[in-house]
This record gives sequence, C-alpha cells and structure tokens, in this order.
Amino acid sequence: MQIKITMRYHLMPLGVKLRKNKRDEHLLKRRNVPHEDICEESDIDGDYRVQSNSLEAIVQNVSSDNQRIQLSAVQAARKLLSSDRNPPIDDLIQPGILAILVHCLERDDNPCLQFEAAWALTNIAFGTSEQTQAVSNAVPLFLRLLHSPHQNVCEQAVWALGNSIGDGPQCRDYVISLGAVKPLLSFIKHATFLRNVTWVIVNLCRHKDPPPPMETTQEILPALCVLIHHADVNILVDTVLILSYFTDAGNYQIQMVTDSGIFPHLEVKVQTAALRAVGNIITGTDEQTQVVLNCDALLHFPALLTHPKEKINKEAVWFLSNITAGSQQQVQAVIDANLVPVTIHLLDKGILALRKKLLGP
Repeated sequence: MQIKITMRYHLMPLGVKLRKNKRDEHLLKRRNVPHEDICEESDIDGDYRVQSNSLEAIVQNVSSDNQRIQLSAVQAARKLLSSDRNPPIDDLIQPGILAILVHCLERDDNPCLQFEAAWALTNIAFGTSEQTQAVSNAVPLFLRLLHSPHQNVCEQAVWALGNSIGDGPQCRDYVISLGAVKPLLSFIKHATFLRNVTWVIVNLCRHKDPPPPMETTQEILPALCVLIHHADVNILVDTVLILSYFTDAGNYQIQMVTDSGIFPHLEVKVQTAALRAVGNIITGTDEQTQVVLNCDALLHFPALLTHPKEKINKEAVWFLSNITAGSQQQVQAVIDANLVPVTIHLLDKGILALRKKLLGP
C-alpha cells in the first residue's frame, strides 16, 4: 500500500523552506506606517500643540486634562512608534504611557484620540512577545471599538487584534474566548479594509500547535465561501491560504471543508496557494480525494505541469503523487488524463529534490 505524503513542507528544498517560514513569521504582525494622518496637526490649536516630539514632552503631556494637549501628545507617541526603524517601545511602556493609551480607547467622545491611541498600541503589539503581552489588557477595548461608528477606528482596532493574535496560540485563544470572531466576520460583506480583515482571519487559523478550536473553523468557513468570489487577488490568496491551514489539520477538518462546497470555486489565478489547499485535501481519505477529482481538478494539470514556474510544476507533481497513492480508480484517472508522460518528462528534466522524494535516492 502506498502512503500519502501529509507533511507538506518536507517536499521543499531546505533553503526554500527557511525562506518561506521567515516570510510567514514576518506576516504574523504588521506595523502601521503612516500614509496620512486622520487628524492633521493643523487641526490642533497651536497654543496647545506639543512643541517637541521628545519622550519627555510626551510623558509630561499625555495625561493632560486639556484634550488638545493630550491628543497632540498621543499623536506624538504614535509617530515615534510608527516612523522610526527601531521604535522606542520599551521607553514608552515604562513611564506608564501604556496605561494612558489604553484608557484613551474608552473615550467615545473623542474618536480622533481613540484612533491615535489604537494606532500607537497596534505598533507596540508589533514588537516582541513581551511587548505584545503588555498590550493584552487593551484587547477587550479593541473588541469594543469594532462597533465604533467611525471606520478608521474600526480598522485600527482590527489591525491591533491581528498583531495580538499573531503572537501565538495563547493570545489567539484569548482573543477568541472574548468573542472576537463574530464581529470580525461581520466586516466581510461591507468593509473597505477587507484586506486587513482577511489577514487577521489568516492569523486566527495559522497556528497548529494547537490549532484553533473546531468551533472557530466552523464559524469561519461560511465567510470563506463568500471571500472566494472576491475580485481582489490579495483577498483571494489569503482565502486560499486559510483553506490550506484548515486542510492541514487532519481528516475531520478536511471533511468540514469539503462539505462546505467551496472547492469548485478555487481559482487557477492563485495556483500555488490553491494547489496547496486542494493538495492537503487529497492527503486525506480516498473518499475525500474523490471529492476533488469529481470537480474535474485533473483538467487543469496539463497547464500546471507545463507552467513556466518550476514551483508550480513541483506542487502539481506532488499533488498527482498523492492521487496515485489512492484507489486503483484514482490512479487510472491520472493515466486517462494523459498526465504520466508529462510528469516523467519533468522528472527527467531535473526536479532533483522532488525526484528524491518520489523515487528515492
């Protein structure tokens, strides 16, 4: 009996694997670098504007009773955290500014202050695990801000939650336990900042040790059935990436995904991510593999096997190797699709790492 290859990354050369892991790790958190300010400094009366962006001036003015002075100080703190290559996160945490920034999130009477404070806290959470943990007491307030009538405040709260979730399974499960999934998914159909929302959902699903709760997977799947039709390629890629995480978590989650009916809608224009997502499906049972074949998946493989990108060739051959580890009927389907000669040609052409995995040294 042939064995299906379930450890996806074992098929990658070591250098490719390390580069991919580094890229994935980087995407766990994102720093908000300004393109434009929602509150221009010209909106702040010059008599009240903080005259220096120094740490001393910020510490002095961030707790001011004068709203304009406080707003200017919080904005200055945000700028220090978002404009420098090495932001002084610890310097801003230690003087007690962090607690004041968290308190500013409660100021419904001043959405500009909420936005600036949320932005500053987002970039603190971008830092080390310890720095992210320091912002954990702000998470319930970020969730509250998801219901703000001000779009920029909502978006910044989404971003802050993404950085918190990206710190690891413990932070992810804490955010989930507070009921974050439902309000995040509510943005799917109307938010203009949907790229950020889908990135946060990627973070919710990314970690495998342990994976997210099964209830979270069930809650997210209907949203993916909506996102898979989106015209934005970045959103589509993230959607397929989420599916690849789900289908890499065992046969039960594979079955949940196949039952959702999403696979016929996977687009070839995100071929690599789609191959990975659907490829994880066929590492399951023969019945789950057959669901993929019933969607006429093999019709795409002449183009994938002759694609100019070697990476797609490798993904396609790995995919076929797992199909041919299935039932006799599934092996025959590959033969009938006339895919064996092209696969042999690729192996002859010199995809050495793949040849070693499939044929042995």
